[in-house]
Amino acid sequence: MQNDLDSAASPDIGGLSRRFFVLAAPAVLTAACTTAGTGSYGVVNDGRITMPAMDTTGIDPRWLRQTVEYRGSEAVGTIVVRPSERHLYLVTGRGTAMRYGVGVGRQGALWHGRATIGRKGQWPNWTPTANMIRYDPRNARYAGGMPGGLGNPLGARALYLYRGNRDTMYRLHGTNVPSSIGTAVSSGCIRLFNHDIIDLHDRVRIGTPVVVIPG
Repeated sequence: MQNDLDSAASPDIGGLSRRFFVLAAPAVLTAACTTAGTGSYGVVNDGRITMPAMDTTGIDPRWLRQTVEYRGSEAVGTIVVRPSERHLYLVTGRGTAMRYGVGVGRQGALWHGRATIGRKGQWPNWTPTANMIRYDPRNARYAGGMPGGLGNPLGARALYLYRGNRDTMYRLHGTNVPSSIGTAVSSGCIRLFNHDIIDLHDRVRIGTPVVVIPG
């Protein structure tokens, strides 16, 4: 099974939202920053890997993890992604959410719908798809899989999106290109800063609902 459809140089993938997802009913979201999370991007000793601190001084504060005011129809514990905003929300309470900056799919690779987290991975292996190899033949050297680590395109964690018992091949994951957060560069998967995907991974469980809202 291939592990992801996302890399810094992967091709556009269109039409998969219609194949894999039921159209999500748009939620009404309003958010105003209340608590910045800029103090939580330090060195992380994570088993065999030490993740260096992230320099946040040159990063737009809107992409940093923070608690925000939130109004929406989704239940507490739901992950809500708004690609147009480049934000992911984890609903944490009535009127509050943890908000994360994300990188999203390029035009033509955007997807939307409902899924659940069917699997969680720490420093996951990455295997390029056949399309990725055709798009960039250099990816062929990883046809057998790239072990997890700081140079891996999936980053520190991956949350695998399922519908029922079927892997959709879409992920919420970290990135080895932090400058891609706040942009539309992926092949459809949602990427977060490595520090943020670790935080999100630790907050959610298997079965957590995920809603990606169109537009």
